[in-house]
Amino acid sequence: MKIIEGIEGDYIETKKTHLFFDVKGLLHPNERKISFLRFFPHPKGSRIKNSVSFKKIYKLSDRYTFLRENFPEYLFFSKEFDLEVQGVRNEDIKMIYSPRKFLKELLKKEKVTRSENLSRELCEFFISEGDLSENSLGITGSLMVGLNTEDSDIDLIIYGTENSIEFQKTLTTILKNSKMCRKYNMGEYKTHYKWRFGGSETPFESFLKSEQRKLHQGKYKNVDFFIRYIKSPEDWGGNFYDYQYKNYGRIKLRAEIMDSKNSIFTPCSYKISPRKILENGFYSKNINIKNISEIASFRGRFCEQVRDGEMVLVEGKLEKVSFQNKQEYFRILLSDPLQDKLIII
Repeated sequence: MKIIEGIEGDYIETKKTHLFFDVKGLLHPNERKISFLRFFPHPKGSRIKNSVSFKKIYKLSDRYTFLRENFPEYLFFSKEFDLEVQGVRNEDIKMIYSPRKFLKELLKKEKVTRSENLSRELCEFFISEGDLSENSLGITGSLMVGLNTEDSDIDLIIYGTENSIEFQKTLTTILKNSKMCRKYNMGEYKTHYKWRFGGSETPFESFLKSEQRKLHQGKYKNVDFFIRYIKSPEDWGGNFYDYQYKNYGRIKLRAEIMDSKNSIFTPCSYKISPRKILENGFYSKNINIKNISEIASFRGRFCEQVRDGEMVLVEGKLEKVSFQNKQEYFRILLSDPLQDKLIII
């Protein structure tokens, strides 16, 4: 399976500004990669690479503010997304870091740090117990770009639609039987709730109901791990310019989940049958509720969130999706960690 560079999970280092961006999504414009700032040089930064100190930037809103004030050239308005997004132009890319290449290098490396060793061990464990090939697995995140700390998570990518589906099934057995690889305990769920949904209106009980069922995250030797699944290129569904998105404002909706098979992937999606609009901030009133057929997100926190047949409360941005100027439908996009929600009711 051939995977192109510059997709979800890859990182970009810029030429002159020495910024590090994490690539988002699988489809990109011809002239740049849609990617979001993650690390920037700072004299008081705690992460060191080639004798240069870096800081990590967390909140999405902070990333926009930092770029707007310091490097506005990495912001652009995408008419396809109907949104201002972050991205690096092709000519400004110094290097693209690949999770698969990094794993291959790490497997051959003789002297490794504790973080490198734990990440390598987990990959070897999954290759052995999960029947994965080395080519279908990669290590991403701060470790890949040499800007990790001793507290950094293990961030893994699994490539391929069928590889992902089969491994996800195997994870049930692995997490049940392994002494080294486990799900979170209650105290750890509380910590994750504060980190992921602190400040939001999502109740802890609702968070826990979804979170306890998730298989793509947990602890390996008491270090957090997180798995992202990437579909095979033939399942990406066209190219960047095949899709047009139009922002129609915000919506709160009650719906039934009809198909959650794409819930494990990044980006994730759910097919829905809408039941009732609870709140709307539409820019247009001429919207038939029956045409709202999907929930989607590029955020890992919404993967494996709900299952087929469950009634949910969903709140997010309503978008009109046009594919090749023919097929049209509406989706609810979840991107804001404080405002957006997907809750079993």
